[in-house]
Amino acid sequence: MSLSLNFVKMNGAGNDFVMLDNRSGNLHLTEQQINLLCDRHRGIGADGLLVLEIVKNETPYRMRYYNADGIEVEMCGNGARCFTQYLAQLEKISGQIAFQTQAGLIQGTLQGNQVQILMSAPFDLQLNKLLLLDSAQELELHSINTGVPHAVLFVNDLEIAPVVERGRKTRHHAHFAPAGTNVNFVQIKEPQLLAIRTYERGVEDETLACGTGVVASALIHHLLSGAPSPIFVITQGGDKLQVDFQVTKEPLQITQVALTGPADFVFSGTISI
Repeated sequence: MSLSLNFVKMNGAGNDFVMLDNRSGNLHLTEQQINLLCDRHRGIGADGLLVLEIVKNETPYRMRYYNADGIEVEMCGNGARCFTQYLAQLEKISGQIAFQTQAGLIQGTLQGNQVQILMSAPFDLQLNKLLLLDSAQELELHSINTGVPHAVLFVNDLEIAPVVERGRKTRHHAHFAPAGTNVNFVQIKEPQLLAIRTYERGVEDETLACGTGVVASALIHHLLSGAPSPIFVITQGGDKLQVDFQVTKEPLQITQVALTGPADFVFSGTISI
């Protein structure tokens, strides 16, 4: 028997998502069903699935995020901005909205046609790591977890960067086992302006944008160069996202990390799976 679902399609800087309302708690999807919903030929088509749930807590809203392969992961930055907009419309909330994720509490703020999210503190920072991809390739990269794990590689020419080939090898490297990592290729345009292309774990391909990857790249750029907050990042989809943060040293602490950018409704409908 088929299951009929009402959905909303959204995108944040070209990173696109299927949004489902599960405030009733009655929806239980399999990995295969999630994969079908995200399939661009047989389903709706998306980089991932976002599900709204209600929990009995001081913060009653919860965002659950599934990559296009059907696997649940901790967090998605562009998804969290879309989720803020989606939740605000459903619950008729204006101003600030707080919700739970596996990566911690997220606070979203509507700013006209932009959405800002205040993210949990990053961790697992590692700078200047030499990684042997194969017998012929050694890369210097940096890594940090901004809700999900990210590797960051700086390149001179983003247009010719081997994002899929090198991204896939890095994503599956033993250094990042067992969970793997997302991989960001970053070009410095100006001291406070970066351009980025991202290979996303779970999508297993390049995407038009990745919010947590934008944040990871901006933070690592600051730590290596001293570039001040805010740092702006141009995504492959053409949007410019803003990353704000505060950093204190000895000991190093990164706080008040915020990501600002668009979160747009695309269409809504019903699908049978």
